[in-house]
Amino acid sequence: MAWKFEAETPVYLQIERKICADILSGKYPADTQLPSVRQFAVEASVNPNTIQKALGELEDTGIVYSKGTVGRFVTGDENILEQERRKAKKRVIEEFLKSSVSLGITKQEIIDYLNEGDI
Repeated sequence: MAWKFEAETPVYLQIERKICADILSGKYPADTQLPSVRQFAVEASVNPNTIQKALGELEDTGIVYSKGTVGRFVTGDENILEQERRKAKKRVIEEFLKSSVSLGITKQEIIDYLNEGDI
């Protein structure tokens, strides 16, 4: 089934974030090979060049490394993985706060809700 993409964010960036989230969640454990560009492209229903750009970005961050023609693998470096977890958490919280502000939810309402312990 094709992946769903938002219009506001470049597709390659959404793909990068999804693959990164899959790595951080353990779907692709450390030092395991990722699916090929072609496999990802078919799964996401996008051009392989878009996948290539997303994977290139992940390589730039160090969360993925290439073994020449063999393919791309998930890093085993826990420092890099932890750094990416922190970035992902920050991004999610910032998106939540932006959405909350646009809905008129105050900081105090968020704090009160979190203190209720309903989540």
